[in-house]
Amino acid sequence: MPLICQGKEMEDLEKAAGYLARNIEKLRKTKHLSQLQLAKQSGIPRTTLTNIESGTGNPSLLNLVKISAALGVGIEELLSRPRTDCLLIKADKIPIVRRGQGSVQLYKLLPDKIKGIEMDRLELQELGVMSGHPHLEGTKEYLTVIQGEITVHVTGESFVVQQGDVLAFPGNQPHSYRNTRRRTSVAISMVIPVPVFL
Repeated sequence: MPLICQGKEMEDLEKAAGYLARNIEKLRKTKHLSQLQLAKQSGIPRTTLTNIESGTGNPSLLNLVKISAALGVGIEELLSRPRTDCLLIKADKIPIVRRGQGSVQLYKLLPDKIKGIEMDRLELQELGVMSGHPHLEGTKEYLTVIQGEITVHVTGESFVVQQGDVLAFPGNQPHSYRNTRRRTSVAISMVIPVPVFL
């Protein structure tokens, strides 16, 4: 006798089917598998997998076991609420690098390691100085001061960057930062690769 769902049961079933669909698709893409590849590895027809990933399929327990085995996870991970890709890092957990004999603090704001990309909050204490290290060829650095004033020296030129200003310069050039003020200056630095065609 087929199971008939009504009202709340139907909502719960649709929610579970949605969770299953998103989890399978996310896990499959994380493992760089196409639907066809996952179908072959799990031993189920691709059309069945397509229906499950669209949220319209009603998979058997055997198919769930096969898919979870092919993805290397438990069935409960397939059926649970999808995990968010968001990451909240509390202020006291942000890595800090001290430079310039301790007069400069770099807060490493980018938790992911992405080649050629950096994002830092610079805090230069009064009269603090820091030498910047040249970044990869083809990168640009963007510095915006959010408190005080910072003088940036880039290959023989000096730029006074005041609160609200943005300085863009080639990231692979030798550069340094100096706070000439008698109070702490704060800036955000972004280093990103710039496509050749720009």
